[in-house]
Amino acid sequence: MRFVRNPADAYTGLALVCFALFAWWAAGDLRTGTALQMGPGYFPKLLCALQGILGLAILTNGLAPATAAPLEPVAARPLVLILASIAFFGLAIERLGLAVAVFGLVVISSLAYRKIGIAPLILLAAGLAVFSLFLFIKVLGLTMMPWPWSR
Repeated sequence: MRFVRNPADAYTGLALVCFALFAWWAAGDLRTGTALQMGPGYFPKLLCALQGILGLAILTNGLAPATAAPLEPVAARPLVLILASIAFFGLAIERLGLAVAVFGLVVISSLAYRKIGIAPLILLAAGLAVFSLFLFIKVLGLTMMPWPWSR
C-alpha cells in the first residue's frame, strides 16, 4: 500500500515548503517589527509563512493512503523556451532596448506552443512591444532605452 495519493501534489507541496523556508532564512537579518510598526522583514516573512502553510496543505493533500498514479513526464521544450525567453529579456533590455527585448521575449516564449502561426506571432510581439513602449515610457515616464539606436 502506498502512502502517496497524488505524487504531483506531494512534490509541489514539498517544493513550496522548501522555498518558503529558504526565503525565511534569507530574510532572517531583516527586522520584523510589529503589525503597527512594520519593519522591512515583516511582509516578506508574512508571505513566507503563508506560502509554507499553503505548501503544507498541498503536501498533506498529496499524502494519503491510496493507489498512486504515475507522474507524467515533464515537457522539456516549453520549459526550456520559457526560461530562455526570460533570460533573453534580462540580457537584452539594457543592450538592445525595451522594444527589441519585449519582441524577443514574446517570440521565444510563443515558440513553446507549437500551434501558433508566424503572422499572429509577429503581430502579437509587435503589438506588445508598442504597448510596452507606450506604457513604460510615455505613461509612466520611465527613463529606459526604447530602441538599440537610441543610446
